[in-house]
Amino acid sequence: VQLQASGGGLVQPGGSLRLSCVGSVFSLVRYTWGWFRQAPGKEREWVSYIRNSGRSTYYADSVKGRFTMSGDNAKKTVYLEMHSLKPEDTAVYYCAVRLGSTVGTKAADYPYWGQGTQVTVSS
Repeated sequence: VQLQASGGGLVQPGGSLRLSCVGSVFSLVRYTWGWFRQAPGKEREWVSYIRNSGRSTYYADSVKGRFTMSGDNAKKTVYLEMHSLKPEDTAVYYCAVRLGSTVGTKAADYPYWGQGTQVTVSS
């Protein structure tokens, strides 16, 4: 399984970005897809995950109401729409996938990872 994340960049506080993650294999039914992030000197933290054919999405409290995760079976892609970005959102963002439709907040539960895309929020 190969994942390719893209869409990161430099944005001012209050701005928006959309991250994409294309999978070499893809299913919103059989897999759980997650987004994680890691800031310098910090541990990797869970941001969001999607399962149950895309009908169920979950968010960390720090991004709830600002980020939206979605998936497109035809494009084999999951997305993370990020709005009202803050400097503390600055990190490398990773997409990940695991088999099964299940809880997906722990990085250790995901066997497959993308390469990461840098998001920098700064004026």
